[in-house]
Parts: sequence; C-alpha cells; structure tokens
Amino acid sequence: MLMAHPAVLEDLIAQYEALTLLGAEESTPQARQRLADISYTLCVATGTRDVDMALIAARHRLSGARPEDDSLLQTSVLQAPAPQASTLRAPAPAERTSAV
Repeated sequence: MLMAHPAVLEDLIAQYEALTLLGAEESTPQARQRLADISYTLCVATGTRDVDMALIAARHRLSGARPEDDSLLQTSVLQAPAPQASTLRAPAPAERTSAV
C-alpha cells in the first residue's frame, strides 16, 4: 500500500478539523461537499473505509505519535502469548562475542 507523506496527512487532518469545527455538516452544499471530499481523501490516504479510523491512522503515522497508541494493531498481535521465562536467558559465555 502506498503511504501518504506526513505533511499531506497533517494538512488533511487540519482541513477536516476546521470544517467540522465550523459546522460544515449543517452548512452550505459546498461546505458539505468539501468535508465529504476531505473525508474520502483521508480514507484513501490511510487505507481505511471510515473517517474516524482514517483520522486515527493518519495521526498514528505522523511523527511524534505516541508509542502507547496501539489502536491500529491487529488483534492477533495483541493476543500473542508472552514469552516464557525459560526462553529469556542470557547467552552462555561461549556464545558471547568480543568487541575487538
């Protein structure tokens, strides 16, 4: 999948937020169409079908996205079993490499 440039995503988010803040949904037909166009473009740019998911995905791709925001991880990743303590071990002395 092609990835939109972060600057494009930032601009789309800013336009979407400005239009919703100004109440474009209840405004003129031109404002409603512009909001629909921005919503569609956000969905295409993020590979989603819902504008709310598109906003989450776009914000997640921007630099400075919080690493604890795992809303886009697949459930299979979230449900992966934790490694057992027996598999977490330090390398034996023979396995260590020298830094020479």
